[in-house]
Amino acid sequence: MQSILKLDSVDLHLKSEAGRVHILKDISLELPGSKTVGIMGPSGSGKTTLLMVLGGLERPTSGTVEVAGTALTGMSEDALATFRRDNIGIVFQNFHLIPTMTALENVAIPLEFAGQKDAFRKAEEALDAVGLKDRVKHYPGQLSGGEQQRVAIARAFVATPRLILADEPTGNLDAATGKKVMDLMFDMTRKHGTTLILVTHDEHLAESCDMQVRIKDGKVTA
Repeated sequence: MQSILKLDSVDLHLKSEAGRVHILKDISLELPGSKTVGIMGPSGSGKTTLLMVLGGLERPTSGTVEVAGTALTGMSEDALATFRRDNIGIVFQNFHLIPTMTALENVAIPLEFAGQKDAFRKAEEALDAVGLKDRVKHYPGQLSGGEQQRVAIARAFVATPRLILADEPTGNLDAATGKKVMDLMFDMTRKHGTTLILVTHDEHLAESCDMQVRIKDGKVTA
């Protein structure tokens, strides 16, 4: 099966008040496309940082990162932003919706950036797909946490990316709402043939994925 992600000898050092901190340590990893992958590990082990490297939001100190056959290493910031827009959707724990925009406007953003004239029609279809057809004109502050996360999921999937990165997407939701959100994400992943990389502390949720990657102290252990 064709790989969607390849990391070769990735190291990442970041500066802190205490000096340079070695966050990721010699990570080599290859993941197949159209799969769900759970990333597990204790707090501070480097899970979220690894996700940021996979999305080109953090540059490794050394090593190479390849997504969908494209090497991210050496890309300019503008080129990385364009690549993310066309290939990667991201779902954060804290939703990251723009409070002054409606649900429809939030979902349409990546399509508008791509210059698509039918951005709002596609955004409305995406919101319908996540069960929010009647909430398109609502602002984030008028939506529940679960509804806000569904808006974020619609935004992540609207441009039909090849890769979805999700960082603790149920972390701010109660158990019942979190299950509904994850069922929706898994369902949309299957429908679109997308690869989902999921950072989670939930062992059961990780085991629901096709594959698991375990990290400890910045290293892949299994």
